Amino acid sequence: MELQITATDPEHPTTLLDLPWDVSLVDWPEEHLVSLPRGISRHVVRFARAGGEVFAVKEVGEWAAVREYGLLRDLDRLAVPAVDPVAVVTGRTDALGGPLEPVLITRQLKGSLPYRSMFETTMRPTTIKRLLDALAVLLVRLHLDGFAWGDCSLSNTLFRRDAGAYAAYLVDAETGQIQPRLTRGQREYDLEVARVNIAGELMDLEAGGSLHPSVDPVLFGEEIVTRYGELWHELTRTSVYPRDKKHYIDRRIRRLNELGFDVAEMQIQRSPDGDHVTFLPKVVDAGHHQRQLLRLTGLDAEENQARSLLNDLETWMAGQDDYAPGDPLGARPEVLAHRWVRDVFRPAVRGVPREQREGIDTAQIYHELLEHRLTLSERAQRDVGMDVATEDYVTRVLPHRPPGEPALPTE
Repeated sequence: MELQITATDPEHPTTLLDLPWDVSLVDWPEEHLVSLPRGISRHVVRFARAGGEVFAVKEVGEWAAVREYGLLRDLDRLAVPAVDPVAVVTGRTDALGGPLEPVLITRQLKGSLPYRSMFETTMRPTTIKRLLDALAVLLVRLHLDGFAWGDCSLSNTLFRRDAGAYAAYLVDAETGQIQPRLTRGQREYDLEVARVNIAGELMDLEAGGSLHPSVDPVLFGEEIVTRYGELWHELTRTSVYPRDKKHYIDRRIRRLNELGFDVAEMQIQRSPDGDHVTFLPKVVDAGHHQRQLLRLTGLDAEENQARSLLNDLETWMAGQDDYAPGDPLGARPEVLAHRWVRDVFRPAVRGVPREQREGIDTAQIYHELLEHRLTLSERAQRDVGMDVATEDYVTRVLPHRPPGEPALPTE
């Protein structure tokens, strides 16, 4: 039996040859290993360094290794958050010629942690909910792409914080399958498995004293079913808006915000009967919108103000001819954001007489203009535009505003 390395990158077989494939993974020498947090697994898993990279190496049967390798490659092509497949190694034998189990190799996901490592200090209930939200986002994305997981759980997921955002990544695709489209029954089966697994995992943490006393494992297990259902409905329902009713898009974004999700990406496709809109959600941590708005526009605002302004910026950018996310020929977000400040934000704020906006920061003024525009648009059943909203705001709202107090809520 000859050693065979099947890899995604032509350079990896040479790099991986330096690892001790004639030794069972459980006995690998320390010189090849990297000490990183590991989650619970049915198989032996080790982190190893080779060629300047760190890889996760898992011993598993040949059929399962080849199958999971193929599924992870499919998920990579679909741009679904999952660990990157690197190689499958088969034909392993020990020094006496005895057979050793094949291995699946994936790239270590930098900055990620298994859920048990995150619970080493008692995690607040709100943070646990955010992790479950991130897992709900991942499960929805998998289902939208036709992937039935079969074993959704905290143990089979890695979590990462990036610029304030929580993201969940699939780490174990062993039980999965890809189809053109999932049936409702397949989706509901995944949800039931997730509910039972999560409740059990939280009970295990509770037994070990690592769970906040206010957290009910059963209720939190049911939480992912609720969040998934809300998000699935909001993302998959038909959304074709007439061109003169752009306030419908604002309303849709607000519904996602109320569910606890933010819009990471919005796509507007022009068609004869209207603008077709799709959203890509994400879960964010406190202060994320402030940092993002400051980075893109230089505007310093409170968190809720920043969220409002960023939603408007995203809607405006999606309607620009040179807005092409991922296309090197398209305008960069920073360029579009600068244009939005120059052509949209500043003219709107300057439409409010200086003496009437004294003592009110410009971000709050613009947020209130957006709120007022939405109110007028809902009433008129069409997008009235910022000029009309500003004029009405100046003549009908500001005169009745107590000095130094906001005329409209910021949430």
